[in-house]
Amino acid sequence: MGAEVSERIVEIGMPRLSDSMEEATVLAWLKRPGEAVKRGEPLLEVETDKATVVYEAETAGILEAILVDDGGIALLGATIATLRTSEEAPASRPARSVPETTSSRSRATPIARRVAAQLGVPLGSLHGTGPGGRIVRSDVRAAAENGSSEQVVQGGRGAVVEVPHTATQRTIAQRMWESRSSIPEFTLEVEILMDAASRLREDLRAGGCDPPPSYNDLVVRAAALALQEFPALNAGYGDGKALRFGRINVGIAVATDDALVVPTVFDVERKSIFEIAAESRRLAERARTRSLTAEELADGTFTVSNLGMLGVRRFQAVINHPQAAILAVGEVARRPVVAEDGQLVARLTVEVSLSCDHRIVYGAEAARFLAAVRQRLEHPALLIVDLGGT
Repeated sequence: MGAEVSERIVEIGMPRLSDSMEEATVLAWLKRPGEAVKRGEPLLEVETDKATVVYEAETAGILEAILVDDGGIALLGATIATLRTSEEAPASRPARSVPETTSSRSRATPIARRVAAQLGVPLGSLHGTGPGGRIVRSDVRAAAENGSSEQVVQGGRGAVVEVPHTATQRTIAQRMWESRSSIPEFTLEVEILMDAASRLREDLRAGGCDPPPSYNDLVVRAAALALQEFPALNAGYGDGKALRFGRINVGIAVATDDALVVPTVFDVERKSIFEIAAESRRLAERARTRSLTAEELADGTFTVSNLGMLGVRRFQAVINHPQAAILAVGEVARRPVVAEDGQLVARLTVEVSLSCDHRIVYGAEAARFLAAVRQRLEHPALLIVDLGGT
């Protein structure tokens, strides 16, 4: 007879998948109770306050029980499942018979699980209309419209529908409140001529670069080079003092269907505009498909928020706490500008506004920073030759 193997039950806690995470939503379990789990194998999809992350198992064994089902929310560290393991954990083992109520994963498509988590619809209460009785996206949306969200009639306002926030939306709301209530901010605005930047993009396209770097890529590069000159804006605030950062990592705000996420382009001052363009496109696509990693959303030191593609002329962005500043970029469009002879002429311009934490940055320094950004955008050759500060 072989030696007996002692088994033990290990609790799987909700892992910390972002610096600011306090709770998260289980989007989908990738294993069922009774199935073997290898260390490093994808175990579940989790929606944190910043993105959707695939969590990999830290211990090998057999998944014993799921305590927080698809769509459930758990606090950081709370037990979400248990794992049966041993020193000689088997590589595989036949799955145990598990009641269907343990998990709805086998009855719902991945898209349905994700939509259910976003809308707060419990999958266990739904009857699927898809093949084999599977729950599909239309089932989830129908349930949400037919009463999964509470409806209350209040006087002349009609039906009031409560729409639950996702973990990402709750975190955004909390951070915006903290930023507006705790940061003494001020905002400066400037209009920048973009004719030369437009010609540069046309020249790059004619030279075979298609698509050429976007206007936002040029702004990100200009801001990073200006931050080298004015390190007070590449900073944060904590414990009663300014914290100046050694790297220039620019966050680019990306609007998704239900939230705003800010992935990070690292060491921007060392990258060419072509590298910035490629990285920005990659991060924007990953943001829209909710496949960003925690690392891609962390360690930003300055943020650029652009609403120009939505036709917004100018706006003031909320500082991404604990950063010192954020640059808001409007639409690049042709507008009347007063020429040197006093005549109005049509020029391509963009309006930008810089919001700063007054505990760290003062008005004159912020104005000089904006002037440095404008200088580089109005003479965009500087964005190409000034690589890495050389």
